Amino acid sequence: ATRAGYESAPYRVLRSDGKFQVRDYPALTVVETPMPANARGRDNGSFMRLFGFITGGNVAKQKIAMTTPVLMSGSETNATMAFVMPAKMKTAEVPKPSDGSVRVRELAAGRFAVLRYSGGRNAKKEVESLAQLQTWMKTERLGLLSPPVYGYFDPPWTPAFLRRNEVMVQTDGSARTNEAQK
Repeated sequence: ATRAGYESAPYRVLRSDGKFQVRDYPALTVVETPMPANARGRDNGSFMRLFGFITGGNVAKQKIAMTTPVLMSGSETNATMAFVMPAKMKTAEVPKPSDGSVRVRELAAGRFAVLRYSGGRNAKKEVESLAQLQTWMKTERLGLLSPPVYGYFDPPWTPAFLRRNEVMVQTDGSARTNEAQK
């Protein structure tokens, strides 16, 4: 299974500049779970809790299609992992989680500066990618409104050089439109 077989969170590209983009995202419904402190990059059960939810581990025993990306955000002491729900599924339609550490919520619509990069998921790569994005945002005079969110699109057995990863930061910046859709 590769990312080609999964629905991805929708967005509209307002501007592209090499590996960087400015995108508008609609409100997204997600299921999320906490990631234990210092657990980023290690198997900590977060993915399996969310995977359990979409494979019927909810009060309705409803199966829900896997989507991309898997989102990770927060600090070492307050990190979360989230799965985006399919676009056709509204927040009120998502079944209640059976696991008390999984919750359903809606992420507000927003404009984000995004850097796409490849490689395995690790803290060093995340720090480097965020620094590149922040440097580009400063050059482009885009304001930084949120902590970073990391999006991972591929299964762990995908070779690192083929993986699609992204770091995104909400911005207030207007963007010249040079591309209609992704």
